[in-house]
Amino acid sequence: MTFKNNKKFYSVWILLILVLAFLNGCGKKEKQTEHEIKSVKDLAGAVIGVQLGTTGDIYASDYEKEGAVIERFTKGADAAQALKQGKVDCIIIDQQPAKAITDKNSELSILDEEFKKEEYAICISKDKSKLKNQINEVIAQLKKDKTLNNIINNYIGDSTIGKFPYQSPKDVERNNGTLTIATNAAFEPYEYMEDGEIVGIDIDIAQAIADRLGMNLIVQNMEYDSIIGAVQSGKADVGVAGMSITEDRLRSIDFTEPYTTATQVIIVCKSGNLVETSILDSIKLNFLKDNRWKYLTDGLLMTLQISFFAVIIGIVLGFIIAVIRTACDMTGKGKILNFVCKTYLTIIRGTPAMVQLLIIYYVIFSSVDVNKLFTASIAFGLNSSAYIAEIVRSGIMSVDKGQFEAGRSIGFNYIQTMWNFILPQAFKNILPALGNEFIVLLKETAISGYIGIMDLTRGGDFIRSRTYDAFLPLIAVAIIYLIIVMFLTHIVSCIERRLRIDV
Repeated sequence: MTFKNNKKFYSVWILLILVLAFLNGCGKKEKQTEHEIKSVKDLAGAVIGVQLGTTGDIYASDYEKEGAVIERFTKGADAAQALKQGKVDCIIIDQQPAKAITDKNSELSILDEEFKKEEYAICISKDKSKLKNQINEVIAQLKKDKTLNNIINNYIGDSTIGKFPYQSPKDVERNNGTLTIATNAAFEPYEYMEDGEIVGIDIDIAQAIADRLGMNLIVQNMEYDSIIGAVQSGKADVGVAGMSITEDRLRSIDFTEPYTTATQVIIVCKSGNLVETSILDSIKLNFLKDNRWKYLTDGLLMTLQISFFAVIIGIVLGFIIAVIRTACDMTGKGKILNFVCKTYLTIIRGTPAMVQLLIIYYVIFSSVDVNKLFTASIAFGLNSSAYIAEIVRSGIMSVDKGQFEAGRSIGFNYIQTMWNFILPQAFKNILPALGNEFIVLLKETAISGYIGIMDLTRGGDFIRSRTYDAFLPLIAVAIIYLIIVMFLTHIVSCIERRLRIDV
């Protein structure tokens, strides 16, 4: 079945997706709440949305014994979208991010009653007491000379926003190495993306600390619930992400002195509020404003790079494993190598790709400063090699044994026979399965964001975190993946036709 024959089929699906996008953008929606929240007392029995791993998550969990259901999201923007769609009754989140959410979503509002007071601090590994003391000294200095106050006022306060931008001194000597911070750039105004850069209160504070310590600042963006793990494993020196000190966190991580106070608040949906958005306005907001389309193009480039290198690793290692296993089956030799290969296949095929990615990044390479592209390529390459190995082995075993015996009878050794006779025939048999494996690998890279890589899916997430619109960014990401898959399918079909002609 060729790409040409399937062109109409794919076109219909793309057209259907675009029609759904249009209907979603043009339709009116009315919020219908199941459990109306007017005060903290109404949380019992409600469906509460929180950001995973935050103090809002911790505090909201106390209401589970009172019948509340906690829905955990990786980003506050996702929780806001769920609230707008009626999937949750309210959101518990920090006050300033809550203001950012309600400013961009007129149908949402913050209850006047405060939920909980807290303090933000910088998390740091328990074995870095020297660095902790240095940072505490700098925080005290920043408070004393009002630099800290100015940084906060530059982002918070109607009369002060934009009036106190932090500027690094030009005469700073950065001879003391680097200060690597882990953050989650979806928490405006503390850390968020603007014009392709990570900005916010916490980022400016971290820069000020690096300036005072004579260090270069490196910012690693990742999921919120991965920050403490990154600090513990040494992938980051500190975690700066609007993080509160809790007893549970203190069991595994240390904190500096608090640098600001914050308040947890409750966001609800306004009763009977109607929302009307045109598809054109949605496109402008999601893709054209602030050149947000670049998140998708940059993410696509990273996805293709990871997929390319992972495919190379998977093919090379997969073919080697397949040949070793086949040689043992045919000749009975190399049983130890065969056992090692079988153990490897069992482990890789028996554990999720995401777990493997996290283990490689946070455990195996915990003490090594490696490029994230390299880490992801290794992880996905190893995962793919296990499946490619079994695909290739099944293809080799499908070739008639007489072909192998014929090659040996005319003077070829085992390797020569395998290379010149068996593998070319096996390749024709396994090509469809290999093509499918490459497609699966491409889509699996969507989990790269868990180690802070800006891939295609994460690019869509960044757009959603700024616009609070889930539909169009997700549809855009889906269409891009679909086009790539269609292209790969076309290439595989062309190769299949060529091989049939050559037979």
